[in-house]
Amino acid sequence: MHTPVKEPLWTKNFILVSLINFIIMLSMYLLLVTIGGYAVEEYHVSQSMAGLVSGIFIVGSLIGRFWAGKYIDILGEKKILMIGTIIFTITTGLYLFSSNLTLMLIMRLVNGIGSGIASTATGTIAASITPVTRRGEGVSYFSMSTVLSTAVGPFLGLTLLRFITFKQLFIVCFVLAVAALLILSSVKVKQNLPSQAQAAKGLHLGDFIDKNALPIAVVMLVAATAYSSILSFISFFTQENHLVEAGSFFFLVYAIAVLVSRPITGRLMDTKGTNIVMIPAFISFVIGLLILSVTHHALLLLVSAIFIGLGYGNIQSIAQAVAIKVTDAHKIGLATSTYFIFLDFALGFGPYGLGYLIPSVGMHGLYQLMGILAVVGLILYYLLHGRNAKQFEQQ
Repeated sequence: MHTPVKEPLWTKNFILVSLINFIIMLSMYLLLVTIGGYAVEEYHVSQSMAGLVSGIFIVGSLIGRFWAGKYIDILGEKKILMIGTIIFTITTGLYLFSSNLTLMLIMRLVNGIGSGIASTATGTIAASITPVTRRGEGVSYFSMSTVLSTAVGPFLGLTLLRFITFKQLFIVCFVLAVAALLILSSVKVKQNLPSQAQAAKGLHLGDFIDKNALPIAVVMLVAATAYSSILSFISFFTQENHLVEAGSFFFLVYAIAVLVSRPITGRLMDTKGTNIVMIPAFISFVIGLLILSVTHHALLLLVSAIFIGLGYGNIQSIAQAVAIKVTDAHKIGLATSTYFIFLDFALGFGPYGLGYLIPSVGMHGLYQLMGILAVVGLILYYLLHGRNAKQFEQQ
């Protein structure tokens, strides 16, 4: 039995697309954690309105993903990426001229649309240029560009604001967006456009949601809802438990755990199948949330970050690879969009629902419940994909 030659993964296009994704996500996260403060300072709005200024971006991102999901296989990946990046760049520049709250809300919404379109395209391009035999590994490496931005963005945004003004931060984000636009000109993508009959069909749910990717997207919705409790409430949790200093390292430790494990888990998925990664990842996620629910010490907080990184951090990338693996080759764009729609919905709207639980169960109780929700996610994964994973992997 001869060993097949490994097809190259780190091609020029793969690196450039990962870099564009990192830059756009970095610009997004720089503002996601800081723009609420700007709204309070500049427009003298309430905390809830400041939350809307921050969160309406996610609504825009969802709209962008729905649109990109339908048209990416009609217009082609490169064109969609160009449209998304141009919208994102222009609206990032217009933040500097948003003189009132209404204008700022419109800019945030349209900026989110641009981001949703562009990041759907980068995910699709990365998956389609990755060798089929190394897709799990390729998607794992590509999604590290998002993980890095989620760790670096909030940290960098809050650090920069100690030295520069909000307006100067907008300029930094605009320069980043322009850089993504310039890099884009060097990306070369082979277009596989559909026939006229395919392109001309009317509006159907199947134009926006890929039915093959739907089961794993539902699993992702549950897992990401549990994770949204960390994104939104970990700062309140650390304040309540006098762990603010250790809390500032939470996402850094989380990111390191993801970065160390991703190359291994991606390769394992390609060689041994999905279950060998997903089931331990869910168990790790449950353990991390349950440790968090009993945390009163800095060390335990950071240990929970490691388990959550090994858990959710890998669930996220492997689920994306599964969404792409189970669909038809010409529907990779739609499958990527479906996965991200459910992910964004959970991260964008999950905190609103979970916020109502906190007064009755407390912060520790919330993470206990999220541990139970992650168990539900594991059961759902097994029922919707895990028990039939072998037949998908033999396709």
